[in-house]
Amino acid sequence: MEEGTLVEFTRMRSAIARRMVKSKQEAPHFYVATEVEVDAAVAETGRLAAESGQRVTLTSLLVRASAAALREHPELNAVWSEEGLVRMNAINVGVAIALDDGLIAPALLGCDALSTLEVSAALRDLVERARAGKLRGSEMTGATFTLSNLGMFEVNAFAAIVTPPQVAILATGKASRVPRYDGDELVPRTVLTATVSADHRAVDGAEVGRFMNTFKRTLENPTLLDD
Repeated sequence: MEEGTLVEFTRMRSAIARRMVKSKQEAPHFYVATEVEVDAAVAETGRLAAESGQRVTLTSLLVRASAAALREHPELNAVWSEEGLVRMNAINVGVAIALDDGLIAPALLGCDALSTLEVSAALRDLVERARAGKLRGSEMTGATFTLSNLGMFEVNAFAAIVTPPQVAILATGKASRVPRYDGDELVPRTVLTATVSADHRAVDGAEVGRFMNTFKRTLENPTLLDD
């Protein structure tokens, strides 16, 4: 066998390894995916960016659509305990952020009460402080649901691992232009794939399906968010 170079695990990578093994060993995962047309969402980010002079990414609307769906389907805005499922009062969407030595998902606290521009600004601040090592304890431990978006890469779709003690995580891939039927005509649409991984101890497929219906409807019609 050829010799190689040992790259020792950082404390963060070791912690990630322990949590992910625990999640896959203890939580029976299942997966629900859907395709979402995001032409209106992309247009909305452009409109808000032009009006505000700020950069507004699709991730901001992914967070807002997630929060809206969690408000309607609180069974996914929950954490697992041996005594039972704890449905959380606050909606704190954790957003996966890649750092040099690992992955973290700090929470946007109370994000269901924020506008898209406020979420966008909060996301920029969260990323900057995450990279500077200046996150607050409540942001590191307070997420009630997680979004992992790999849309900035050549990733069409993927399934993420549930972050314990949360019971669900949403994974989104890149938005791509594809032909879709409108009646009998083929028309171009911008589509992304969203996949929820869920803990089957806590929720069932029908509950996740209803969440996905709301998420899809909201993201395809961003005016429902009432900015």
